Amino acid sequence: MPDAMVAASALEPTSGAATQQVDVAVVGAGFAGLYLLHRLRKAGFTTLVLEEADDVGGTWYWNRYPGARCDIQTIDYAYTFDPELERAWKWSEKYATQPEILRYLGFVADRYDLRRDIRFGTRIAAAVWDQAAERWRLTTDNGAIISCRTYIMATGCLSTPKPPEIDGVRDFKGEVYFTGRWPHQEVKLAGKRVAVIGTGSSGIQAIPLIAGQAAHLTVFQRTPNFALPAHNGPSPADRAALLESDRAGYREQARWSLAGVPLPQQTVVSWQLSDAERRERFEKAWAAGDLVYILTQLWADQGVDVDGNALLAELVREKIRTTVKDPETAAALSPHDHPFGAKRPCLDTNYYATYNRPNVTLVNLRQEPIKSITASGIETDKRTFDVDTIVFATGFDAMTGAIMAVHPITGRGGKSLSDVWAHGPQSYLGLTVAGFPNLFMITGPGSPSVLSNMAVSIEQHVDWVVERLIAMREAGFTTIEATEAAQAGWARHMADCATLTLHRLANTWYTGANVPGKAQGVMPYTGGVGPYRGICNEVVSRGMLGFRLTGPNVAEQCNDGEIVRLQPDVRLVLNLLADMQLPPIESLGARGARDFLTAFNASRPAGRPVGEIVDGTLPGADGPLPYRLYRPATPGPHPVVVYFHGGGWVIGDEQSDDPFCRDLCRRTGMMFVSVGYRHAPDHRFPAAAEDGYAATRWIAEHAADLGGKPGPVTVAGWSAGANIAAVTCQLARDRGGPPISGQLLVCPVTDCAFDRPSYNDNATGYFLTRSLMYWFWDLYCSPADRTDPRVSPLRGKLEGLPAAFVATCEFDPLRDEGVAYAEALAAAGVPVEQLNARGHFHSSLTMVDVVITGVSGRMRMAEALRRFAGLPPERRHGDEDVRAGQTAAPREIDAAAG
Repeated sequence: MPDAMVAASALEPTSGAATQQVDVAVVGAGFAGLYLLHRLRKAGFTTLVLEEADDVGGTWYWNRYPGARCDIQTIDYAYTFDPELERAWKWSEKYATQPEILRYLGFVADRYDLRRDIRFGTRIAAAVWDQAAERWRLTTDNGAIISCRTYIMATGCLSTPKPPEIDGVRDFKGEVYFTGRWPHQEVKLAGKRVAVIGTGSSGIQAIPLIAGQAAHLTVFQRTPNFALPAHNGPSPADRAALLESDRAGYREQARWSLAGVPLPQQTVVSWQLSDAERRERFEKAWAAGDLVYILTQLWADQGVDVDGNALLAELVREKIRTTVKDPETAAALSPHDHPFGAKRPCLDTNYYATYNRPNVTLVNLRQEPIKSITASGIETDKRTFDVDTIVFATGFDAMTGAIMAVHPITGRGGKSLSDVWAHGPQSYLGLTVAGFPNLFMITGPGSPSVLSNMAVSIEQHVDWVVERLIAMREAGFTTIEATEAAQAGWARHMADCATLTLHRLANTWYTGANVPGKAQGVMPYTGGVGPYRGICNEVVSRGMLGFRLTGPNVAEQCNDGEIVRLQPDVRLVLNLLADMQLPPIESLGARGARDFLTAFNASRPAGRPVGEIVDGTLPGADGPLPYRLYRPATPGPHPVVVYFHGGGWVIGDEQSDDPFCRDLCRRTGMMFVSVGYRHAPDHRFPAAAEDGYAATRWIAEHAADLGGKPGPVTVAGWSAGANIAAVTCQLARDRGGPPISGQLLVCPVTDCAFDRPSYNDNATGYFLTRSLMYWFWDLYCSPADRTDPRVSPLRGKLEGLPAAFVATCEFDPLRDEGVAYAEALAAAGVPVEQLNARGHFHSSLTMVDVVITGVSGRMRMAEALRRFAGLPPERRHGDEDVRAGQTAAPREIDAAAG
């Protein structure tokens, strides 16, 4: 086994070695290290780069196995900081090979004369923070000592190979190669019996080329991966023309995109498309040979919804079955254990077709695992394979491995990074770690990193770090360190972002699951390149929020706090609304507000299909009322839920909460009847309340006629609709029925007081504002009537009411009165469950398939509704339930039982 694959202990420096003083020491001379050196030099910092290899290149120096290529188009996978550099280098292919990328990095190093400040063949043996000197002390394997004010890890994410966990590796007498440490000299495989172990990216790229040389190739596969054809060739003419027509605009669009590639965000969801339309989109993507395109451009829910993803995964498996002639081999090559994209799909050239060759054999390690490697080959529990050469394509200790390989790293108070990260990496912004002053990581865990175009993320990281160092120097600060509170907040935001994607449903190097004993969790930031850039900028604009800065002649600065408290999708929605610069709803007048809501709802994704939708009318308190009935696809009769829409008693109708009603209908298997009640100012208090009660009584009496199950009904509502639902329960108790089994109150209006903290904390910025609530109240109810329990149910008698589930949102003016109502119900002896949705605003939980982090909250609502109806706690909706149930990350909604 090569020495590079054997863990080495820290080496003692030669006694008496001189110490070299620099402002900044950088570890790694790949994409990140080279750009860091260039930027730091221009900023006037003395800089030394330390590189274990003999030349520049980083990941592309080490990974030189047959077929090694980038999987981001080279038109995008390149430096953008210097337009002259862009014009000076022309890529020969859409996806450049490793030798060409290595030549490119060498070209950059020469163009900016970078090699003179790079110490090659040098490995850091230890890094220790000297508190008295406020400097890092680095010792190297050759005895040299470096003292630096700032220490930056540019070690790359896929540069530390993972050793194989197979008995007998050292016993093998033939040749052994590792894709991550391929020899620099030619490897001759002609006429040899070759085994490749592993079918990740490196294996998928190497296998077709090795098969073309070897006498026989045996591929040992434990986990199949999705792959799609690269269709390599010249850079696409349309993409090149787009770049040349507006280079600055093209690059800026990439910087603010989700993946670091300038592609639009898809908005059409899978269930809005027919089978033929989905297939047409897929075939276009398959022919394009573009990884980012197929991951983002088919339908909007492909990366966040199990059902939407399964449609795409099956289309890929169909391609595998079409290409691979042997059905058993095709089945073994078809992934079923993870969603498409949850592991990084591979770009390939003739990978699946390679298994049609007579000299290629696939061994499915799920059916016959390897027992050991012997002197002459590989033994499974069923047979023995004699081979001359073994190629390990077993992947990397990704993201943290390269950082931890430069060990030990000892921070403030003797704190070891190994100990801090023992249960998983912790960071602030993926850039710094609390307790380790002046230590930075480029594309470290907690940043977009490997889920992005690395070139874009590297430049953003480097620019941000260097600009902070310049600002510190100008202000007289000498140390910068993340706070524990900011770091903990970033961990929560990371977990919230992870709930939006399907990455946590796969055992991958993204989560550390490929390394035995490594703590598991989604390591890269899944919130997107553009949103991440915005957050980093916001940290600066808010006075370096989450950082402590000190200096010998300046006062300490520490603006502590949590940079993102909103759920990630909520943040995106609110930013989008802010960008639209909409006038205040209350300025539109009642009719204008209704027109606005109609237009707004028309732009939202349609709700998911249910069994049947029926529109009709029913008698209200003073005339007919419209309703929309949602019937499940399962056989009936179904228990009935009477639902009241939101809208401040002024706007909305029986269809305005359509996606929410569909979602709960599907999750509960219960029939929903959404009622349209009379609106203010045409019909003021108590019109809406009396309509709610009259509608509930009529629906309960005619449940069988509607196709529902006779007996007690459940009432539910959101916002003002939740107010009507709560009032209906009190009226039903006091007026002799109908029987109500339970009440679901989502962000309810329960009182006319405006002095609770949530009205001040969330007065503006969260769509439902304090001034809008004043407007709603003024239109619906005169001040003299506002203490009436029919509009302020918190002021009514609460004993003897049906069991309740009360949901409130953190960033909602109505939050505190919802909590107060739940507490008052409990004090009155009413069984009540309370859900406090952290990071959500007033509309979050009803914005189905727009605010995905509301899924687990809606799951709990559905469970409560089924419980009220006496149904077993069955989860009927498989997609998001599976997603939420299998994650190891914290649930995105904190709940406390009332």
